[in-house]
Amino acid sequence: MATKFLSPKLLNTFPSFTRFLNSASSASLAAVAPLNFDEKPEPAAVEKQQTSLKQESITNATLDLDDHQRLFGSIPTLNLLRSSANLGLAANERFVDFGMWIMNSRIMETSLVRGAILKTVKHTFFQHFCAGETTEEAADCVRRIHDKGFRGMLVYAVEHTSDNAGCDRNLEGFLGSVELAKSLPASSVSFVIAKITAICPIGLLKRVSDLLRWQYKDPSFYLPWKLNTLPIFSDSSALYHTLEKPAPLSPKEESDLQLAHQRLLKLCQKCVQDNVALTIDAEDTSIQPAIDYFTYSSAIMYNQDNNPIVFGTIQAYLKDAKERLFMTTKTAQSLGIPMGFKLVRGAYMSSESKLASLLGYDSPIHNSIRETHACYNDCASFMLETIADGYGAVILATHNVQSGQLAASKACNLGIQKGNQKLEFAQLYGMSEALSFGLRNAGFQVSKYLPYGPVDMVMPYLLRRAEENRGLLSASSLDSVLMGKELKRRLKKLQFAKSEMASPSSMKIEIGTH
Repeated sequence: MATKFLSPKLLNTFPSFTRFLNSASSASLAAVAPLNFDEKPEPAAVEKQQTSLKQESITNATLDLDDHQRLFGSIPTLNLLRSSANLGLAANERFVDFGMWIMNSRIMETSLVRGAILKTVKHTFFQHFCAGETTEEAADCVRRIHDKGFRGMLVYAVEHTSDNAGCDRNLEGFLGSVELAKSLPASSVSFVIAKITAICPIGLLKRVSDLLRWQYKDPSFYLPWKLNTLPIFSDSSALYHTLEKPAPLSPKEESDLQLAHQRLLKLCQKCVQDNVALTIDAEDTSIQPAIDYFTYSSAIMYNQDNNPIVFGTIQAYLKDAKERLFMTTKTAQSLGIPMGFKLVRGAYMSSESKLASLLGYDSPIHNSIRETHACYNDCASFMLETIADGYGAVILATHNVQSGQLAASKACNLGIQKGNQKLEFAQLYGMSEALSFGLRNAGFQVSKYLPYGPVDMVMPYLLRRAEENRGLLSASSLDSVLMGKELKRRLKKLQFAKSEMASPSSMKIEIGTH
């Protein structure tokens, strides 16, 4: 029997509170001031909201994303050229499709070919999107970006392990990330990132997710191993993964689950000891219930005194994201548990839609990118208002310029001071540099997501970035445009300098000064 961490009296508030949220979720969520820049809210709704972020953004332009010299002036020309070339390749859908086909084909089974391809990847996309192969290289990367005013989110980029031995090795890698963060200059590392799939066998996560889904369908379904947690599902959550009542965990599975919990608790204890915040990444919906269960049960233990150490992740492209975020935050707040979240759009679009279609169900993902943007912005607005009220923390991880502008404006209008430790903006390393520099220049804390590890190990991350961002990189060319303008400016400056040196008047002046 697992140990419980909250008193029974306190836990008695869970069922009634959850029922209240479920019955009133629509009204409650409608009252959250939206960050929806696509649709104008109804006048009646505007009157009920504290502020309309869309209206605020008109009068509070906090980000300057037009001055390419100010944004990219500190970047060496060679780096700027390399970045521009890599972004151009990543935006080419045919090139990305071909690259993904190569990486998933049997060609990679030939050692000579595999070595050549991985070497090419290392000196192009890996170098652009990753912090290095070793902790030393990752440390150098953190120092470089810290010199430019950014913080690092250290990501030992391992995932999807199938056995306990591999999970134990991966835990050592995550503990090494915390040690690395501790050794670097103060405030240069904002978070250490971990994936539950790296410290709990993937098959067990699927089993636990099935059991949690079934218990949500049937509250009388008893799970003897279950620890105290926060709400994991809402009425709009996708439950089609579990169509039949699953068998209980076997003694071996329960033992493995306990080992996985011990690994996560060891990591959390290390983070508390060294005062390094830990963010648990989200993954696909087939295993996300188990990931949230691990995250929230740990947060209940370690998040205290309005200091969230353990952060969860909400994927705004999911239809139930807003409702789950609202329920979990409000429940945690009612129990005095400070909860932090990383808010992202999501990275498993193709696999989610394919699985739902295969099973004959609607996709759990919003029907349009517009709906995803609206959901992200509403979630961001809710979390910013929560922080303004003195509770919780949020990482706004976005590459969308409008979302960044709107959130920055919302924060200013709510009186959230720039540099507030409860608010962090974040972008992936090598992406959305204009937005990162713009937010930094406006005075906000900005982190870059820094995956590191051997090229082989980081390949799943790189392939996911390629698939996730092919549309983003081709549709949103702000970085490429601004980099191009900055390179042209430098070329003109160089040509002007050469012409000045070559002119007779400049030669006379040179001679006269010696």
